[in-house]
Amino acid sequence: MNFKESESQAMIRQMARDFAEKYIRPNVMEWDESQHFPLDLFHRMGKQGFLGVLVPEQYGGAGLGYHEYAAVIDEISQVCGSIGLSTAAHNSLCTGHILQFGNDGQKSKYLPKLATGEWIGAWGLTEPNTGSDALRMKCTAKKVDGGWVISGTKNWITHGISGHVAVVLARTGDLLDSRGISAFVVERGTKGFKGGKKENKLGMRASETAEMIFEDCFVPDENLLGAEGEGFIQAMKVLDGGRISIAALSLGIAKGAFKASIKYSKEREQFGKAIANFQAISFKLADMATEIESSELLIQQAAYLKNAGMPVTKESAMAKYYASEVAVKASTEAVQIFGGYGYTKDFPVEKFYRDSKLCTIGEGTSEIQKLVISRQILN
Repeated sequence: MNFKESESQAMIRQMARDFAEKYIRPNVMEWDESQHFPLDLFHRMGKQGFLGVLVPEQYGGAGLGYHEYAAVIDEISQVCGSIGLSTAAHNSLCTGHILQFGNDGQKSKYLPKLATGEWIGAWGLTEPNTGSDALRMKCTAKKVDGGWVISGTKNWITHGISGHVAVVLARTGDLLDSRGISAFVVERGTKGFKGGKKENKLGMRASETAEMIFEDCFVPDENLLGAEGEGFIQAMKVLDGGRISIAALSLGIAKGAFKASIKYSKEREQFGKAIANFQAISFKLADMATEIESSELLIQQAAYLKNAGMPVTKESAMAKYYASEVAVKASTEAVQIFGGYGYTKDFPVEKFYRDSKLCTIGEGTSEIQKLVISRQILN
């Protein structure tokens, strides 16, 4: 595996870096404080190709691979984790699910709008009482003439209110039956489908997280993704790729905190010299640098396997688990390096600190990642 960045990959990375500096950085704290989801920004991102990174060009996407995708998420997240999270959720979950499991008609109908940013996507698996325990979901889809009637509530959904279209997992069979769940595409404006409560979060505050409510919501047969009963299996495969994007999100947050710490430690003086010259600080920076590079290598390995169409369940779980824990550790150390200033909103590391924690929870907690990894190595 050769992880040397190609010329085109470096160009994509630079495009994402320039975009983040120009359009995201000036607004980071304003969006965070007001919990504003900048929908206009995402329409602009779509025009840049950042919302259809993996989508083939025939559907209006950039037609790139997971190395480029990880680079885009990484660069954006170094500036704002919220925007990185929403970019990852849109690409990997809603768009990714339709790309992987939609038929030609579904792909032609939805992917061009999603890839170009005309539409923003949501993905509904989690419910109020079923997070990791997805097989106990209560949201149901009952078969009727010409389609299905969906009833239930999903929560912790990225773009649950603002998303123009959602892929929704609903129970169509028996409880605890992995073949008893199906996936449906539901467009905003469909009768019986609405957004609910928006969560007031510790971090990732500019990424909208909300309920999706279904009250006798009819969707036609043509909106079923794949065959009846395949939804849960599809979701697990979607999450395999999604975990690479959350690992890249974590990597970006860790890098952002690290770069801020390097800069500050060279400028801040105590006892007559820059604090970077004290071993207590330099050793923290050494640990951060080592763990960030380790995270990046795990991500590159998972991206390589995903691009090659090889099994990636273990490697993506490892990348997500390790990188997310590193993001928390790096941002915690960054606050410590900044001292009292790190605890204020005048400096960037307090936001990296708040944003990082979600990475160990979303798309499977660290504990779930360890469960996935252990099953893979013991199988």
